[in-house]
Amino acid sequence: MSGPANSGLRRGGAAVVGAAESDLGHVADGLNVIDLMAQGIARAAEDAGLKIRDIDGLICATTQARTSGLSLSEYLGISPRYIDTTILGGSSFMFHVAHAVAALQLGLCEVAAIAYGSTQRSVGRQQASVREVNPYETPYRPFLPSTAYALAASRHMHEFGTTREQLAEVAVAARQWALLNPVAWEKKPLTVAEVLSARMVSYPFTVRDICLVTDGGGAIILTTPERAKNLKKPPVYVLGCGQAITHANISSMPDLTVTGALESGKQAFAMAGLKPSDIAVVELYDAFTINTILFLEDLGFCAKGEGGNFVSGGRIAPSGTLPVNTNGGGLSYCHPGMYGLFLLIEAVRQLRGECGARQVLSAQTAIAHGNGGVLSSQSTVIFGTAATI
Repeated sequence: MSGPANSGLRRGGAAVVGAAESDLGHVADGLNVIDLMAQGIARAAEDAGLKIRDIDGLICATTQARTSGLSLSEYLGISPRYIDTTILGGSSFMFHVAHAVAALQLGLCEVAAIAYGSTQRSVGRQQASVREVNPYETPYRPFLPSTAYALAASRHMHEFGTTREQLAEVAVAARQWALLNPVAWEKKPLTVAEVLSARMVSYPFTVRDICLVTDGGGAIILTTPERAKNLKKPPVYVLGCGQAITHANISSMPDLTVTGALESGKQAFAMAGLKPSDIAVVELYDAFTINTILFLEDLGFCAKGEGGNFVSGGRIAPSGTLPVNTNGGGLSYCHPGMYGLFLLIEAVRQLRGECGARQVLSAQTAIAHGNGGVLSSQSTVIFGTAATI
């Protein structure tokens, strides 16, 4: 199932004016997810030169608070005119961007904050995200989500000859980017051999093929293009959005080697009036090494089945020709449950030239692609600087 084309959204119809992480890694005792969301919003508001009371649109999602919108509004002391707590897994925040753009264009709000928080490292992953019973899969005792993604990886290897070494190249590239990021969790270099020899979790994945388990959160703030021009930081415009949902459970995925990114990417590129070769910075939801390969293929950066070869030889590493997951990704930077918001934050920072040693020079365009569930929900956002409007 794919969503309708975003013909009602205007290219450049909203801009990100603030972006910030909360505390990351293993946060202080006593902090909860609402604390982290509020921390991210406060930092993002400061980044934008806004006050919390300026926020009249509140969008958030977390697995650890059933009514997060209510709790966060109370915590911040605001009564937003527009509120949205859509949750579709880690891709939720790219869906949120499209919702925020629509709300801003319709005048439902003037300043929209998108926030996330997780304490899954502190409280334990099982407590942070309770698994739902699926009568078609649960009896077989899959180790989710690893088993599901391993199924997709195994099929890609069988169908296209993708190798474990090529999967490992994704993890190595992410680690090289992370070493340039002062707040990244991982601090040591990584080799292909080390990925392959690490503890096996679910074939073909070792623990180094799989994302981190950390605490963390953050926020981005969007407003109208008119208001954005008068704020603290250069606006980063939303050029395109796209969404697709293909299944809930991996056993119902139509094709294990083709994700909804194929459709969400088409929508986003059409709205932006761009093509993959126009994109300077690529931020992809890399919960597992196969994700990066699948999304590079489905978003059109390489042909289907060629992703393994495409990521080889350091092409997506800091010394390569296509900057991918420049913050170190979910594999080496942080991964607090639902990672999508961090892709948006990094894309915005890259286009504002704020990334220091990992900065992609002269970047004017960026894509942030979110993934939810077990390759279930896909959502794509394309950003551009003022030069692209």
